[in-house]
Amino acid sequence: MGIVGAGPAGLTLGNLLRQAGIPCVVLERGTREHIETRPRAGVIEHRAVQMLTRHGLADRLLREADRHGVCEFRVEGRAHEVDYSSLYDGQTHYVYPQQEVVKDLVRAYVNSGGDIRFGVADVALHGIRSAEPALTWTSADGREERLDCSFIAGADGFHGVTRRSIPAGAIQEFSHQHGIEWLSVLAEAPPSTHKVIYALHPDGFAGHMLRSATVSRYYLQVPVEDTVENWPDERVWAELRKRLALRDSDWTLTEGPIIEKRILDMRSHVVEPMNHGNLYLLGDAAHIITPVGAKGMNLALHDAEVLAEALTAYHRAGDETGLAAYSETCLRRVWRAQEFSQWMVFMLHRSPEPFLSRLGQARLEHLIASGSSAGYFAQNYVGP
Repeated sequence: MGIVGAGPAGLTLGNLLRQAGIPCVVLERGTREHIETRPRAGVIEHRAVQMLTRHGLADRLLREADRHGVCEFRVEGRAHEVDYSSLYDGQTHYVYPQQEVVKDLVRAYVNSGGDIRFGVADVALHGIRSAEPALTWTSADGREERLDCSFIAGADGFHGVTRRSIPAGAIQEFSHQHGIEWLSVLAEAPPSTHKVIYALHPDGFAGHMLRSATVSRYYLQVPVEDTVENWPDERVWAELRKRLALRDSDWTLTEGPIIEKRILDMRSHVVEPMNHGNLYLLGDAAHIITPVGAKGMNLALHDAEVLAEALTAYHRAGDETGLAAYSETCLRRVWRAQEFSQWMVFMLHRSPEPFLSRLGQARLEHLIASGSSAGYFAQNYVGP
């Protein structure tokens, strides 16, 4: 098996295949230091943690991650808690930054004797519809190398080479621009909360997300085509204080040095099917989802689990059933997550059209007041 991309999907797949006795090689264009320190998502669903635990890949996660089962919505300066864990079988989220997941998966893969090539360039795919596809690349020290394999896993993200290697017209791609952008901020600031905060404000959405005891993630809805340069640190903190403020409360926002700022374009993208010939796409190579609802990394881990089980059945017994069903199995969860993410996007953001903004506010008010609406939110938020 040739695996392109050493993110959560590619590394999980590599570890599961090695445990099944299936040889594989992972190609990664970045250095090990880069992928182990690159800040990304930070929330893992109960189901994903169970999967990692079954395979012995969650020891440090279980020791160090914080578990959360309550989130908070702030509307017109008032806080409304939703105890989603109690609404859905006691399931919780685990707050554990993606780079820590990657560290654990790289260590497990390398310690088991896994073959991973860092710093590769010019990766190319050959014969993906044949019984013997191949990968070629330039190694970190400039050598031309080739891997002949039975299958290729494309886990190299939205801009990677694997999806772009599929002939035009062979797959269908669904895309949607939500007309919303976020300023994403990472700061060396202890969290000001013990739960995720989603704030609705006349000036736009604000979010306070948990990462660690010393680092916090924040989001601000900003105008489309805005730039980071328009947001000096002082303006960021002033806007967060305003949008997250509570009436009749002594709650304050803890501030600290900002270490990352970037603009996120709220877009969704899905590829159907998630395979072509003997190339199978995973994670962001197959689907992009907004950060609302924290589904991206969890979908990638699910893809890896489904593909590993299918390849194991084929390797051990020649059973192709799982491989044939791979795309359909993954896409059921992907489209469900996309629908929920869109549901939350509509609920949390101010639209340029006042009518749509009021509809979103009505949806949030219904969630707060209605047990059935809160139950729908809980089931989808924490993950089925």
